[in-house]
Amino acid sequence: MCSSEFCKIDLKGLKEEAACLEFDLDDDFFKTLDGSQLEHGALHVSVSIRKMAGFFELLFHTEGFVVVSCDRCLDDMDQPIATENKLMVKLGDTYSEDDDTVTIDENEGILDVSWFIYEFIMLAIPIKHVHAPGKCNSVMTQKLEELSGTVRSGEEEAEAIDPRWEALKKLKV
Repeated sequence: MCSSEFCKIDLKGLKEEAACLEFDLDDDFFKTLDGSQLEHGALHVSVSIRKMAGFFELLFHTEGFVVVSCDRCLDDMDQPIATENKLMVKLGDTYSEDDDTVTIDENEGILDVSWFIYEFIMLAIPIKHVHAPGKCNSVMTQKLEELSGTVRSGEEEAEAIDPRWEALKKLKV
């Protein structure tokens, strides 16, 4: 389970040059985020933090699944997630996100990684997500085939070529 407080990392308070944190995310994680398009999932996130001269390098390794709607039948399906992401963080005057570097307030030194993790998950979801062949809702698949443009009635096939186009073809030399 992950709340906003759980996903905050005190970078200024790190004593060692390297550290590793682990998060197990479930439905509660997605509920705590404002504007989240996902509601369900189970993910394990490992964050390796390396202190460098003036920077912190955070490496995120995320594995698990999220629940998304199938594009074909609209039923829920588990979408596997496996992603590696990198985030560079530095301490500065005010919070800002420039290019691939995030600057956090030097006085506070705390970085909330919950939204970054969410964005990494969203980027790992393919644009098209459909069930494996034969796993879609059969009722919805049948209805889709009935309403598909590829199925035509006999009347439509008889008038396949518009007579106006036929007349224009005769003008071709």
